[in-house]
Amino acid sequence: MQNFLNAFITLFQPPYDVLLLEGLALTLKLTLFSWILAVALGVLLAMVRESKNIVCQKTVASYVAFQRNVPMLVHILLWYFGVSNILPIALQDQLSALGSEFIYPAIAIGLCMAAYFCEDIRSGLRSIPYGQHEASRSLGMSYLKSMRHVILPQALRVCAPPFINHTVLLFKNTSLAMAVGAAELTYAVRDIENQTFLTFQAYLIATLFYLMVSLSLMWLGSYVAHQARIPAR
Repeated sequence: MQNFLNAFITLFQPPYDVLLLEGLALTLKLTLFSWILAVALGVLLAMVRESKNIVCQKTVASYVAFQRNVPMLVHILLWYFGVSNILPIALQDQLSALGSEFIYPAIAIGLCMAAYFCEDIRSGLRSIPYGQHEASRSLGMSYLKSMRHVILPQALRVCAPPFINHTVLLFKNTSLAMAVGAAELTYAVRDIENQTFLTFQAYLIATLFYLMVSLSLMWLGSYVAHQARIPAR
């Protein structure tokens, strides 16, 4: 038992502590960038799908089906090895200089999770009574203004629980970026395990870090959802 604790403590000392912190920082950064992209696109897709244009509805439905029925790892590999090769050479070089191991996974994860957020938001939009749509339109608001000022704020409150769950799922799926060389937390832990051969201790640390951040996101999301919930009438 003493040897186990000593080995566990060793992983929190230089140089391994730096690797762990840098890996965790990159994981959080990847989560933030992917989340912003996913939420922004998810809101847009939900609004388009709720419009009366059949072509737009079918297009968004096809996008959602594609993203949700292909493994996220495949999406990451497609962007890193596929999409990157069809871009102009100058753009490829620029992205490589900025860190293509981060950029392509962030885009792939964001686009994939946007499909899930789209469905969450769409369920929230459908829960709003149609009378609210009619009332806002009767005040002279356009479809976009009605969505922005009246419908969407209420829908986001309603869809908070699944929204939180998918945010946590997005965070956990950032570990898949290690497949293309992104030095996030899982990549860092594997590197430490290769150097120290302390397999159980290294992956136990990764487990604790992921658990800690996931529970923190769930608590923060629940708090925000509680503060923003629509009071019962």
